Amino acid sequence: MIGLTLLVRRELRLAFRGGTDAMMGVIFFVLAAILFPFGVGPDAAILPRIGGGIIWVALLAALLSLERMFAADHEDGSLDLLYLSPVSLGQLALAKAIAHWLTSGVLLLIASPVLALLYNLPSSAFLPLVATMALGTPTLSLV
Repeated sequence: MIGLTLLVRRELRLAFRGGTDAMMGVIFFVLAAILFPFGVGPDAAILPRIGGGIIWVALLAALLSLERMFAADHEDGSLDLLYLSPVSLGQLALAKAIAHWLTSGVLLLIASPVLALLYNLPSSAFLPLVATMALGTPTLSLV
C-alpha cells in the first residue's frame, strides 16, 4: 500500500509540473458541451431532456489525456525503471489511473453541474448526474 501511495504522489507531482495537460481535457469538455446546442437548436423543450446525455457524450473528452498516462514515462525511460521496481505492474497502472482521475476526472466532475445549469436541467436531475459522473469518470480513467 505504501508503494501505491508513493506512486500516486509521484504521478501527481509530475502532472502538476506538466502544467495545463489536465485543463485541456476540461476545456474541450466544456466547449463540446457548449457547442452542442448550436447543432441541435436552442429549443427550450429539447435541451433539458437531452442535456444529461450531451454532458455524458462530452465526457469522452477525458479519453484525450489517457494516451499521455504512460507516454512520458516511456520516452524518458522511467517506465523501464518502474517495471524493475518491487511494485507490481497492477499497482503501477492503478496509481496512474488514480492520479489521472484526480487531475482530470475531478475537474470534469466539478464542471458537470455547471453545464447542467446551462442546459436548464431540473434540479432533481443534478444528484443522479453527479452520482453517475462520480462513477463514470474513474471508470474512464481505468480504461
